[in-house]
Amino acid sequence: MVKGNLNSTLNLKLSLPSPDEASFAKFLTQSGTFRDGDLLVNRDGVRIISQTETDAPPPIRASDNQLTLADVDTIKVIGKGNGGVVQLVQHKWTGQFFALKVIQMSIEESTRKQIAQELKINQSSQCPFVVVCYQSFYDNGTISIILEYMDGGSLADFLKKVKTIPEPYLAAICKQVLMGLLYLHHEKHIIHRDLKPSNILINHRGEVKITDFGVSAVLTSTSGQANTFVGTYNYMSPERIIGENYGYKSDIWSLGLLLLECATGKFPYTPPEQDEGWNNFYELMEAVVEHPPPSAPSNQFSQEFCSFISACVQKDPKDRLPAQELLVWVQPQMGSQSLAFFFSRPDDKTDPTLLMMKPIDCAL
Repeated sequence: MVKGNLNSTLNLKLSLPSPDEASFAKFLTQSGTFRDGDLLVNRDGVRIISQTETDAPPPIRASDNQLTLADVDTIKVIGKGNGGVVQLVQHKWTGQFFALKVIQMSIEESTRKQIAQELKINQSSQCPFVVVCYQSFYDNGTISIILEYMDGGSLADFLKKVKTIPEPYLAAICKQVLMGLLYLHHEKHIIHRDLKPSNILINHRGEVKITDFGVSAVLTSTSGQANTFVGTYNYMSPERIIGENYGYKSDIWSLGLLLLECATGKFPYTPPEQDEGWNNFYELMEAVVEHPPPSAPSNQFSQEFCSFISACVQKDPKDRLPAQELLVWVQPQMGSQSLAFFFSRPDDKTDPTLLMMKPIDCAL
C-alpha cells in the first residue's frame, strides 16, 4: 500500500462553513426560513407558531398572506438608519402606499433578537394608535417589513417645520400617544423603551401613532420590571441610566421630555455651554440623574400643562402618573384640537393613506 497524502491523491477539496455561515445557521432552517423561538419568517411571510407546532411546524405558504414583495413598486427612499432603509412603495393593483422597512440581518445575537422582537410585536399589535404592520418577509439575509405609510413624517420632522407646537395641538398629540401607551402597557405588557420624536409618526388626517419596537421589552413577570440598558439615552429615565429595575413609567418619563421639547422647541436638558452642546452622552446622563427634573416655564404655559409635565418627569418613578391617569387628565384640561390643521390634503388620486386594510380597534 502506497503511503501518501490522501487528499492530493484523490484531489479532494474540504470546506468548512465560515464563521458568518455558522452563525446564520443557528437561526435558519434548512428551507431558509428565519426562526427565533415561536417566530417563523421567510419569503412568503411571517407566522407565530403555537407550542403544539414547535417540533415540526408546517411551512409558511404564499397563500397564507395577503401581500408579497412582488405586489409593490418602490417609489423612493424616505428614511435611513443603522442597518437599514425605509422606502415608499405602492401596491401595483390598488395604488395604496406603504412604508417598506428593509433591514440587513446581523449575525450578532443581540441585534437578531431585537429584530425578532420587533417582528413579534408588529405581528400581534392591533391598535389605531400604533403603526400598522401588514406583512414581514425574510429572504437571503434581508428582513423586509411592510408598514402603514404616515405621510406627515415623524414628530421630529414636524417639529423642524413648525419649531414649536401650541398647547391645544400638543394635547392632540399627547392624547393619542397616551392611548397607544395604554394599549402597549396594559394590553400587550410592553415597555417601548425608545419613545422619542422620531418614533412618533403623523399623517395628514392628524392621526398620531407609535412606531419602532426594535428595543421594546415584553414583560412576562408579574412585577412589570425590566433591567436591560437599551434605547436612545437622550430620553432615558433616571432609573434606567443608573441600572435599576424599571417598568412602564420609564416610557412616561420619555413622553414628558418629548412633549416639553415640542412645546419649547429645544431639548429639555441644556448643556453647560449652550452654544457648544453636550460634549458626550455621559455628561447628559449625569445631568439627568443628578440635576432636578426639567419643567415647563410657568410664564409661557398654562398651569395645567406645567403640572402635566411635572407628573411625567418625576425622578422617582413611583411619583410619576401612569398612562391611564394621565389620559383622564389630558382630555378635559388640555383640549383636543385636530392636528389636521397643519396639513393640506393631497389629491385623492395619489392619496397615500387610502387604506386597503383597516387596523382593528384596540380594547381600552
